[in-house]
Amino acid sequence: MNSVFEVQKTIRAILSKVLDHHSLEQLNKIPQGFSNNLIWNIGHCISSQQVLIYKLSGLPTMASDEFIAKYKKGTKPEGDVSQAEVDEIRRLLSATLHQTEKDFQNEVFVDYHEYTTSLGFTLKNINGALDFNNFHEGIHTGIIMSIRKFV
Repeated sequence: MNSVFEVQKTIRAILSKVLDHHSLEQLNKIPQGFSNNLIWNIGHCISSQQVLIYKLSGLPTMASDEFIAKYKKGTKPEGDVSQAEVDEIRRLLSATLHQTEKDFQNEVFVDYHEYTTSLGFTLKNINGALDFNNFHEGIHTGIIMSIRKFV
């Protein structure tokens, strides 16, 4: 499972660099032809990871319920985020990654509620959820790379 976490570390490092190299205005801008922005996509990666890994395992999340609801599937930006929220997203990018790896090593993930994703892939256990999460974050990283060209 080490490779799963190495992939996620790479993805999260890319997302962190996006935060480092874009202004608050750029992070909030929704380019023509897109339905969301850079910061929403990054928040969505965190929100989805928390649901796929923790909620479906019946465990408490590190992100608040309000955060998860704001960035969950089917949502879109409802206004500009503040610098404080960007800072929280930056913190969660790192904290959720490290805590998940630690919890996996400590075998915290015992139960898993089977879930079929909107892409039709059924997650049956934590290993499948971790794999799918990387796939999902990879998709959103690609979207972020596209949006960057227009902000």
